[in-house]
Amino acid sequence: MSKELLVLGIETSCDETAASVVKNGTDIISNIIVSQIDIHKQFGGVVPEVASRHHVESITTVIDQALKVASVKPENVDAIAVTEGPGLVGSLLVGIQAAKTLAWSWDKPLIGVHHIAGHIYANQLVKPLEFPLVALIVSGGHTELIYMKSDYEFEIIGETLDDAAGEAYDKVARVLGLDYPGGPLVDKLAQSGEDTYGLPRVWLDKSGFDFSFSGLKSAVINLTHNATQRGEEIVAQNLAASFQASVVEVLVAKTMCAVEKYGVRELVVAGGVSANIGLRASLEGACKAQGINLNIPPLNLCTDNAAMIAAAGSSLFKKGYYCKNSLQMDGRPNLVLKSFSDM
Repeated sequence: MSKELLVLGIETSCDETAASVVKNGTDIISNIIVSQIDIHKQFGGVVPEVASRHHVESITTVIDQALKVASVKPENVDAIAVTEGPGLVGSLLVGIQAAKTLAWSWDKPLIGVHHIAGHIYANQLVKPLEFPLVALIVSGGHTELIYMKSDYEFEIIGETLDDAAGEAYDKVARVLGLDYPGGPLVDKLAQSGEDTYGLPRVWLDKSGFDFSFSGLKSAVINLTHNATQRGEEIVAQNLAASFQASVVEVLVAKTMCAVEKYGVRELVVAGGVSANIGLRASLEGACKAQGINLNIPPLNLCTDNAAMIAAAGSSLFKKGYYCKNSLQMDGRPNLVLKSFSDM
């Protein structure tokens, strides 16, 4: 391993084609992202086949640009990290095939990275992670609480039993007639509204850390349907604010309970919904009140990117982990998050 570890990261798990060069797992040298939001907006969501085709069109250019911006040649790269899963299988395969080709032709180690591990390690690009810690993952496909006693050791202590928080946001956005992606638009709308609709807080077992947002989503749908039947007007800003208040209250309360139970002083927040203004403000207030260090990445590192994959891959590479036979790597849409000790 060179004195300065340079890892090329590749991310294509959904609808962003991304490549990045990261030094020592902490410093971003380049971070190139080609988004497909405008393409999928006309469909109201991500179309897997369309996403895969656009990854194929963009992947080579994105990787070349990441290397060019970083002023890094192939011989200077120490390892290649790529999202192995979870995600859309067609999208995953584009990034994995590109990474396998480069690993073989450049004779470099290949590291498969779990997408959620990447989101957690995006925080390492801001400041060092301080273990032990609790991580709250909130995205379109995941809502989880994870305890980490040390580097790359994960214990899932809570997860959603149905819809993820981001998924619920997107479905409520459709009810409100908002464009795709709906989550940020609901958040923006909520800033000018008030919590007037008294939507339910789904606690499940209050002493536990699992989540459920399907019932809340259904409550919003039923409320709007009943109002339409009665000819009543729905105040969109207030409904958005009411929905967001319910989501944020449950997320923050359960997260802070986990922080207290596990006796940690560091809370890491990751995933696309960590860009939510209401959630960030509520977590900042709760952590300040309890003297907890809050680590949330800047907005450009909340959504999918390749720097986070390179950061997580760097931690694995420093521990001596890489794929023994990189040509056998395959896309794994249901990949389970594993600790280094279980690999």
